Amino acid sequence: MIARLLLILSLLLPTAAFAVQPDEMLQDPALEARAREISKGLRCLVCRNESIDDSNADLARDLRIEVRTQITEGKSNDEVVNFLVDKYGEYVLLKPRDTGSNRVLYLAGPGMLIVGLLAAFFYLRRRSHAPAPLEAGLNSDEAERLDKIMKG
Repeated sequence: MIARLLLILSLLLPTAAFAVQPDEMLQDPALEARAREISKGLRCLVCRNESIDDSNADLARDLRIEVRTQITEGKSNDEVVNFLVDKYGEYVLLKPRDTGSNRVLYLAGPGMLIVGLLAAFFYLRRRSHAPAPLEAGLNSDEAERLDKIMKG
C-alpha cells in the first residue's frame, strides 16, 4: 500500500524537478550552487518561458553543461552570462537587462499612454470651448422656393 502511494506521488511531481541530470552536476557543491543560480536566470530557447534549470529540452541540457564548463574554467557568473548573451543574444535572459534599446521598450508603453491621455484631454478641452454652430434658417426666398418644390 505504501509502495503504491509513493509511486502515485512520484508521478504527480512535476517533471521539471528532474531537469538537471545527475551526470551534469558538479562535484563541488559551491560551484554547483553557482551553476544553479546562473541557470535559473537563463531562458530555454526551445521552451521559451522556462529556465534552462527547469527544462528537459536537449538544448537546455547543452546550455546547462556549457554553464558548468565555463564555471569549472574559472569564469565569474557575469562572464558566463555574457558569453551566452554574446552567443545567443539577450533573448537567452529570462529578465532582459535594463539598458539601451530595452529601456526604450520598457518606457514606450507608459509613454504612449501618457501621449494618448494628453491628446484626449486637449481634444475634449478644445471641443468644450468651441462656439456652438449657428443654426441658420432659410431666408424668405429659399422658403418660397422650397414650398414650390414641395407642392410640386
